[in-house]
Amino acid sequence: MKLQGILNSHISKVLADLGHTDFIVVADAGLPIPKGVDKIDLALKLGVPSFKEVVSAIKEDMKIEKVIVASEMELKNQMTFQEMKDLFANTEIEQITHEKLKEITKSAKAVIRTGEATPYANCILQAGVIF
Repeated sequence: MKLQGILNSHISKVLADLGHTDFIVVADAGLPIPKGVDKIDLALKLGVPSFKEVVSAIKEDMKIEKVIVASEMELKNQMTFQEMKDLFANTEIEQITHEKLKEITKSAKAVIRTGEATPYANCILQAGVIF
């Protein structure tokens, strides 16, 4: 049994398999998951687990060089946008349209679905390199 880090075996494997510039998506309960992309469904009920909880846990276990969020998040979900800015204060945060984010999701190594039920609570986490 692992002593630390993410216990979910599916997430743990995806993170271990990432190479430099590969990416995963952490999604709210409503983001459409493209056909052919691995879905790790953590959603238990609306709000559980939260987007922030899942992103925070992944951040502790993944070298992240870039975060991408929908530009709509800044206007429509200011609290989550501020949480992302605080959590990734030393990491590049790129904003793109929600439609572009959904398009890019088609190339993700996995989409981790949370129970989040607030608008635009989705992000792309791009892997860095640890050396």
